Amino acid sequence: MEFNLHKDLSEIDPSEWNSLLSESIHNTPFLRHEYQRAWWEHRGGNEWKQAELVLVSARENGQLIGIAPLFLAEYDGYPALMLVGSIEISDYLDLLVRPVDLPRFLNGLLDFIVSTCPDSWRALDWYNLPDSSPTLTALKAESESRGWTYTQEMYRPTPYIPIPADFETYLSNIDKKQRHEIRRKMRRAAESGIVRFNIVDGSADIDSEINDFFELMAQDPNKANFLHDAMRAQMTAILRAAHEQGYLWLAFLEVDGEKTAASLNFDYNGKLWGYNSGVRSSHMELSPGWVLLAQVIQWCCENHRHEFDFMRGDEEYKYRFGAVNRFVMRARVTR
Repeated sequence: MEFNLHKDLSEIDPSEWNSLLSESIHNTPFLRHEYQRAWWEHRGGNEWKQAELVLVSARENGQLIGIAPLFLAEYDGYPALMLVGSIEISDYLDLLVRPVDLPRFLNGLLDFIVSTCPDSWRALDWYNLPDSSPTLTALKAESESRGWTYTQEMYRPTPYIPIPADFETYLSNIDKKQRHEIRRKMRRAAESGIVRFNIVDGSADIDSEINDFFELMAQDPNKANFLHDAMRAQMTAILRAAHEQGYLWLAFLEVDGEKTAASLNFDYNGKLWGYNSGVRSSHMELSPGWVLLAQVIQWCCENHRHEFDFMRGDEEYKYRFGAVNRFVMRARVTR
């Protein structure tokens, strides 16, 4: 297996990258070439002011076998190799490699980064690995065989809703009190005659729709602080790229012609990935946030999506809608 170090994501063909991802141990929108490129160009909305790309690929007989999208930065007291996308706005990260190739790719990768940049890093610090990722087991085994220190911890819960074949079945599977509450709020919104559910289509002026979404997102003071100029530029680049590639899913709940709630998702790999949301303080008597989320779940049922993934965060409303937990992990190796 031949390993190569790249200093720019453009050195790997996007179609080849995404083709490998489609067969990899975890196929998530956060690992697509266009997402990783946008994240790196903006450094996570200025999350990383000092960082050096350490992008490693491996080929065998001309075939792309694996990609390790890494960067070097000072973190938690050590110069560390992090996964591109770390930490705050990319909910799931991992290596790009087919399951059958993972052990030998990881073994060769560690040999390569030790020999290529032996003195520049002391730790690997990989956040947001899914708890089901085989990378965790493989990295632990490799670390122990080299006499390195391996630690692993749960970083965040990532609740999700398994989606059944129809909306009534979904409702029957959640708590009785919450089931009645969702039905009541959806019925009240429908009977008002002024509520409309609208999904942004592929021909829309996406910049205008993104700005409308940001306006709703910023109604929450914490989200308003999060949406500083660098983060807006970062998110805009990501959302434009997702729109161009056809997997951006953005819906608004309009009340009396006014966009009152928004749900921003990625429609990717057979499920919706719930990236963010926003609700205006007006028309709260119609519970626009609840109504919109119920509409989104109903859409998933009717369009054969197998899951709605809330991604990171343990907010109470997620569990009231029937979410169950899984987790993303932090794996740290010190040599």
